[in-house]
Amino acid sequence: MNVSLRHAAAVWQRNASMYARTWKWNLLPNFFEPVFYLAAVGVGVGAYVQQMGGMRYVEFLAPGLVCVAAMNGASFESTYNFFIRLSFEKTYDAMLTTPIEPDDVLIGELSWAVTRAAIYGGCFFLIVAAVGLAPLPSALLALPVIFLTGLLFAALGLTFCVHIKTIDFFSYYFTMFLTPLFLFADVFFPLEERLTGFWLGVAEVLPLLHPVRLARAAFAGKADGWVALWDVGYIAVVSAVLLTYTRSALMRRLTS
Repeated sequence: MNVSLRHAAAVWQRNASMYARTWKWNLLPNFFEPVFYLAAVGVGVGAYVQQMGGMRYVEFLAPGLVCVAAMNGASFESTYNFFIRLSFEKTYDAMLTTPIEPDDVLIGELSWAVTRAAIYGGCFFLIVAAVGLAPLPSALLALPVIFLTGLLFAALGLTFCVHIKTIDFFSYYFTMFLTPLFLFADVFFPLEERLTGFWLGVAEVLPLLHPVRLARAAFAGKADGWVALWDVGYIAVVSAVLLTYTRSALMRRLTS
């Protein structure tokens, strides 16, 4: 990969400048979804479910929803917004008339999607901390997990995006992929208490499980070292493989 950090930063800065004009309208829908879940499920269901995983139900929900907020930020940026720039606005065609190369576009867009994840996840973390659901200082270890979540779901979103021809396919990505992840990735109930054998193995393949487990361990102030190493390794390896695959497809689309 031949990347100029200066050119990749220019791609990032272009997106940041555009976001600065509309951040209020862009932030609200994706950011408040996990807030509503925390309030409705945590407070509502929590009134009937006193304990989950050895803690109050709202405390069990909080770290998973931090990761969901980061997932939303990275996913919407690396799918809809990236596809619009790629296919409708032809932003990258204009960029390639300058010294910017396709690799710079990829790294710039990846960095921006991770930044969006950090904004969403970080703001939600502040809310969780403000209402006393993030035990400090141990919960601060969840902050790097927000970036890892952004990296993983930015890679997933970009990979899907460069292999579709119409924007309509995103309804499948969000409904048939992200929604099941959201529901069956240790966010709402501990998988190890409800699943066994084969299905636990399937769960280990699902991407959202790994940042959620890391964040929950940070909030709890304790972690199984081998499990944490597996979770970080999963995120790093899957992200690297996806980005390698995405690079080839993006090169073809931008240079054809």
